[in-house]
Amino acid sequence: MRVSQILMMMVEESQGSLHDVEHFLKVYAYAGAIGREEGLDPQVQQTLEIAALLHDIACPQCRAKYGSAIPRRQEEEGEVLARQLLARAQLPQDQVERVAYLVGHHHTLSLVDGPDYQILLEADYLVNAGESHYPQEDIRRAYHQWFKTRAGRRLLQALYGPIPEDESR
Repeated sequence: MRVSQILMMMVEESQGSLHDVEHFLKVYAYAGAIGREEGLDPQVQQTLEIAALLHDIACPQCRAKYGSAIPRRQEEEGEVLARQLLARAQLPQDQVERVAYLVGHHHTLSLVDGPDYQILLEADYLVNAGESHYPQEDIRRAYHQWFKTRAGRRLLQALYGPIPEDESR
């Protein structure tokens, strides 16, 4: 199944939430661009792009079930929902498992175990920083503490302004 078909499935799964659709499309765009700039293997790139599309799959359900889409609940519910959606996508099982893992950990900074995971975190942060109007100090801290890719750092500065060097290093 093509990534575009999974994109269409996710739009349908979003229950008419334009905000959710716009959010995952922005994360998908940034993740795709960062992955290509970083020279990811085509299979890893595809896995990243699918995970970016599905990363917030649990938001509608979490809002209905818990009254909000807090990160911990998104991860818990999202891993299961991602597997369910991907069961219809006829992807290799190892790719389904990796996407589900990424969806189930996309707010967990301490478990990064590959470039797809790192890039998903960075792409989601790029979008969340703008949507939630993060303070410049939080953006500077994220740049220095957990943005690792050159492309992600470049985008962060292009979007939110130059980041001074960290004097504590």
